[in-house]
Order: sequence, then C-alpha cells, then structure tokens
Amino acid sequence: LLVLWTPGRSVAGPATDQVKATVDQVLKILTDPALKGEAKTQERRAKLRQVVVQRFGFTEMSKRSLGRNWNERTPQERKEFVRLFTDLLERAYVDRVEGYTGEKILYFEETVDGTYSEVRSKIVTKKSQEVPITYRLQNNDSNWEVYDIIIEGVSLVNNYRTQFSKIIRTSSYDELVKKMQAKLEGEEASEL
Repeated sequence: LLVLWTPGRSVAGPATDQVKATVDQVLKILTDPALKGEAKTQERRAKLRQVVVQRFGFTEMSKRSLGRNWNERTPQERKEFVRLFTDLLERAYVDRVEGYTGEKILYFEETVDGTYSEVRSKIVTKKSQEVPITYRLQNNDSNWEVYDIIIEGVSLVNNYRTQFSKIIRTSSYDELVKKMQAKLEGEEASEL
C-alpha cells in the first residue's frame, strides 16, 4: 500500500492520521487470510463494522442527511433514524470495501478550519484510473469523525438528503422510515 504526501498549503495532520489508521485497519481485515471466504463473511463484516463505527459520526451524518426535516423529528424518531441510517451506511460501506483488490490509496492534502477538516485522497486502480475521495470530518474530543464522504465529486450526505427530502415531500417521513427498513430487510426500495 503506497501512501504519498505532497507539499502544499498543508501537511498531514491528526485528521489524515486518523483516517489513514482506519483505512489501514479495514484493509488489514480485508486481506487477512483467516477472514477470507464465504464461511467467514459474518465474522469479517462484524470486524469491519467495529472499525467503521469508531471513525464515522453517524449521528451528524444522519442529521445532515435529513436536513431541515431533522428539526421536525421527536427525540425518539431521531434515535430510530440514526439507527436505520447507520445500518444502511455500514452495509453500503462494507459491501463496497469488500471488493478491494489491492488498489493504491494516496493521501495528499488536509485542510483544517477550526473543528472541521477535509482529508483529500484518491484510490488508484490497477488500470491506473484515479478515484478522488474527500473525507469531511468534525473534531469530537480529539477524535476526528467523518460526517461526509465525497467520491468523484458527489457528496454522500447531499445525495441522501436529496432522496430523503423527495420521499418526505411526495409521501411522508413515515414512508421514508418504511423504505429504509425494507432496504435493510433486503426488499427493493428503488429510491434509496
């Protein structure tokens, strides 16, 4: 695995170090021969989830993804939404990273603005295609938590917020929750 720092306005800092440490843990799990194969799927995914939960600020991601609709939710609805959204994101992330086949991950810039940071990186595929990934993080007691990921210029949070707002606007918040639950249960939910 190649890690590259390029000179520029900023250098690697705590946010980059923490993102890199998390990615390294994920890659270690994915490349562990003892966790390979269909029989080890549940164990591998459980280990991946443990690592991801430590770095991702799922409450903040949930709040931002629900947008202005967050303020209209009761504390119980917010708690349930965070749980559902966390489960959906974990599943999507784990499904995606399990396809890792030795691509290079390069980290090249970190910018900090108070308690917020952006870590710019890219994945270089075996065919030399570059996939830019920017992690947006918020500092929470010296722990940098990811609250958004931008892949090839597309914000995960903005993408979900658009989908969620449309469902709420055309149907209801309860319908959104039903669609999220259906997706988690393996049913088709085309809008999510």
